[in-house]
Amino acid sequence: MKNIFVLFSLILTINSFSQNIKGKVFNNDKTPLSGANIYYKGTTISTISDENGNFTLNYYPKSNTILVISFMGYQSQYFSNFDSSKDLNIELIASKNSLKEVVVNRKDEFSRKQKLKIFREHFLGATPNGKVALIENEEDIYFKYDKENFTLKAFSDKPLIIISPSLGYKIYYELQNFEVTFNNFSINTDDVVLSYYKGLSRFEEINNSNEILINRKKAYQGSQIHFFSNLANNIWSREQFLLLNDEQQVNANNCFKIYKQKDFIKVVVIKQLGENKNKNTIASYDILFDKKEESSIIFETDSFTIDRYGNNSNIENIIFSGKISEEKVGDMLPLNYMSVPEKIIQ
Repeated sequence: MKNIFVLFSLILTINSFSQNIKGKVFNNDKTPLSGANIYYKGTTISTISDENGNFTLNYYPKSNTILVISFMGYQSQYFSNFDSSKDLNIELIASKNSLKEVVVNRKDEFSRKQKLKIFREHFLGATPNGKVALIENEEDIYFKYDKENFTLKAFSDKPLIIISPSLGYKIYYELQNFEVTFNNFSINTDDVVLSYYKGLSRFEEINNSNEILINRKKAYQGSQIHFFSNLANNIWSREQFLLLNDEQQVNANNCFKIYKQKDFIKVVVIKQLGENKNKNTIASYDILFDKKEESSIIFETDSFTIDRYGNNSNIENIIFSGKISEEKVGDMLPLNYMSVPEKIIQ
């Protein structure tokens, strides 16, 4: 009976988070747009508009991810705060020019084959999952090499369609920015000093066999989402994550203050004493996962929130290097993969 009560309470907790949002998508002539994509960034929570432009989407409110409305040939719309009790009327504006027309493509010494190789390594990743991931529409990617700053930039007018066979997902990725910087006029991996990409992702499950589920669990272990979920729950151990400073384990309670709020976990980063190399750095630590995977983290924000999915609000101000940073799009899981709300917010 006790187990039944606990299960019933859990169902009530989950359902209390879930809501429906409704809306309509149309263009500037008020013509309904059928087949528009409506989704939460980085999740499998998505739908498409019907022949009248109408849609209904089930979602969990108060998350750190954003609602995206996209349609081919139109500029995407983004929403982070809105009144879910009211229908959304979303007008999409047609794109005037393609990025390809705007970007000046100058000839350089590097071939498209070389550029694609670097792009795959620093976008999909060089891990086992990254190496087997495929971009179905690579022909939609084009490049610009900045000779003055030794930087390769990549662009696409269309969402990149990525197949992740080892994790069983098809990922639609709207590439907003991609840059790889080298230490000289080069396109060799050994000369890379910095790489960065940013965009909007939407996941579709294409395989959920037992083998795939095992692969997903392995991909989750030691990932960014796993780290932030453990941080929110104050879980630290030798088999999980440990925080280190100068190779010495530190007590996470002396590094962070955790506040459970109604819909989020708020994390306050305690500023480290002493001088930091970068004036923007609040704190920095080494991270050890499962006694073997080494990473580092730099906090350039003194506070952030973690939502029910383990997604944090200040990702651009929290910088990883080492093992965690090696995992790129080829290792990505949907933010709602673990259904984190039951673990984080009770």
